[in-house]
Amino acid sequence: MQASSLIFGNSLAILLILSSCTLVHSDDDVHVSIKNRLGSGKNLTLHCQSKDTDLGQQNVGDGSEFGWDFTVNVWGSTLFYCDMGWEEVQQYHFVAYYFQRDFARCESQCSWLVSAEGIYGLNGQTGFWEFAYYWSS
Repeated sequence: MQASSLIFGNSLAILLILSSCTLVHSDDDVHVSIKNRLGSGKNLTLHCQSKDTDLGQQNVGDGSEFGWDFTVNVWGSTLFYCDMGWEEVQQYHFVAYYFQRDFARCESQCSWLVSAEGIYGLNGQTGFWEFAYYWSS
């Protein structure tokens, strides 16, 4: 009888711990896209990656875009960052997707627009492009 009480008690404790954890259940992919809108035929060099996935260096022509799909991990800690450069900005680092910031703003489609003045992010809730990052001086 004591063994079954101990097993029940341990099972209950594990269940309580798991229920208090914030786990993400997502069967849907997220699509991130980065659009080059620098103009004047300027190419954008882009290298995006996460802890586990390196998407390699990309050369994105003016008016073109680069995108990828992924599934958010169960802990809600998915993070993709990119290093980019072009004629006037030699190197710039930005976060292209971070679950804590982006799960509501861009649920399944996370779009970025790179322009001469900076980077805009599409807010999926409002449908408006919002200015997100200035180029450093």
